Amino acid sequence: GAHSTGRAYALEAISILEKHIALGEKPAAFLAEPISGCGGQVPLAKDYLVELKPFLEQHEILLIIDEVQTGFGRLGSHFWGFELHGIVPDLVILGKPMGNGHPIGGVITRTDLSAKFDTGMEFFSSFGGNPVSCAVGEKVLDIIEADGLQENALAVGSYWREELVALQRKFSVMADVRGYGVFIGVEFLNDDLTPATELAQSIKNKMKEQFILTSTDGPFDNVLKMKAPLCFSKDNVDEFMGKLISTLRCIYM
Repeated sequence: GAHSTGRAYALEAISILEKHIALGEKPAAFLAEPISGCGGQVPLAKDYLVELKPFLEQHEILLIIDEVQTGFGRLGSHFWGFELHGIVPDLVILGKPMGNGHPIGGVITRTDLSAKFDTGMEFFSSFGGNPVSCAVGEKVLDIIEADGLQENALAVGSYWREELVALQRKFSVMADVRGYGVFIGVEFLNDDLTPATELAQSIKNKMKEQFILTSTDGPFDNVLKMKAPLCFSKDNVDEFMGKLISTLRCIYM
């Protein structure tokens, strides 16, 4: 089951960490994405982080969660991806949607950790605290809340996945549809269950010719990746699906 899978992965990670600790190589931190973005849109197994976190705390290994792709409501059901896993990390890394196209990134951490930088020598970055970027970041948060964009991502994303699953029944090459909100991946496999890398590339390129931008990722580059803006609508989904269907028919019929 999902719970036993997460526990098995956690025990494997703990085993690896214990070996390094025994060699005097204790890691300073453990870094993870709540959904492996470039790894193929793969959500971490349920309870993986829940089982792992006590070990990290026991050995004072910081848990860092990368929310650069998953944060700011894109998952619909949660504002942050780590909330899917029922844990609170020590540090959270932010970026991309934080500025809605404007360059800005950030780190959120506990007060006791940030206080460790108070050593008498000023900690700074050349472009840190840029007033224009910070103003943009604040406005993005205001608009997400005022326009109900997280709720929109949940509703539109649910509709989108339903449409993709319905299409999956017609095209067996669509081996898996996964994701949350408007952060979705479709994995393509050949009839012999090998990664359909060339097909995924072909779909991506044919969609681009129709002015639909997707990407491919995963270890075998066979996962079609959709990372839509929070304002994505059901009409946008219908247009996307129409062009995806015509693309698949062009290839297979």
